[in-house]
Amino acid sequence: MATTVIAEQSPHRRPLMQRFARGSEPYLYSAPALILIVTVMLVPLVVGISYAFRDVQILNPFSGGFIGLDHFRALAEDRAFLGALRNTVWWTGASVLLQFVFGLILALLLDKPFTGRGIAQALVFLPWAVPTFLTGLNWAWLFNPVIGPLPHWLHALGILSEPNNILSDPALAMWGPIIANVWWGIPFFAITLLAALQAIPRDLYEAASIDGAGPVQRFLSITLPFLAPTIAITILLRTVWISNFADLIVVMTKGGPADRTQIVASYIFTQAFTRLDFGYASAIAMVLLVLLLVYSMLIVVLRQTLLNKD
Repeated sequence: MATTVIAEQSPHRRPLMQRFARGSEPYLYSAPALILIVTVMLVPLVVGISYAFRDVQILNPFSGGFIGLDHFRALAEDRAFLGALRNTVWWTGASVLLQFVFGLILALLLDKPFTGRGIAQALVFLPWAVPTFLTGLNWAWLFNPVIGPLPHWLHALGILSEPNNILSDPALAMWGPIIANVWWGIPFFAITLLAALQAIPRDLYEAASIDGAGPVQRFLSITLPFLAPTIAITILLRTVWISNFADLIVVMTKGGPADRTQIVASYIFTQAFTRLDFGYASAIAMVLLVLLLVYSMLIVVLRQTLLNKD
């Protein structure tokens, strides 16, 4: 009797097992990649977040205990962190704005056919291939009045009263890493915006010219609307990247003088690798992560709102 029941149920179970096998097959193929992503990305993220609630100091063998929100309470009273937060806004805003403006200008110029355009494109994209450490070192030398020409040029133009190193001037020091960051990051905007420009149908420009539209009108009515999605994505990406980008500041100024160039990312580096306080550094990193997530969500919501209005 039992054999008869199994024989009657097996034809119904067989298609179910086959559908399950077919449905799970893609996940089996992607399992190695998923396991690698979890191991390389999610596990360090979880461990880093756990450090924010523990006293993890490398030179203290008795550290590692759970301390709750003590690091975050200390952050609320840490003037150096609050100053680094203000510097981050200034560093990120100025860098993104200047990179976007110069990148857009270069993209518009490279979109026009002219002799030697291929060579010009290669030269424009060259800074993106230079390692950031080398970029910071080169610009630090350029701002050094002993071996670099920039202080003498700025003095000749009347910008500086004396050919001094602006990296040692608390009022001007932030401009050194910003200029280096703009030089290094312009190719990103130029590449992405040039690709978007070349995707715009040329018939639209010809029709607008026939209707009597000038260059400014064609840019505002055709070029800018087509570039808007690309501009939104590139600005979002560059803002997140630059907020986390401490290489140039660490190489050029190490956060000085008097913490005038200290941003949150470089402050994390200082706490983790100079003071060897990984718990406090993880708490700072967690605050930065939350702020960037909020910013990203606001940009996405704003973009969706504008698209829905259109």
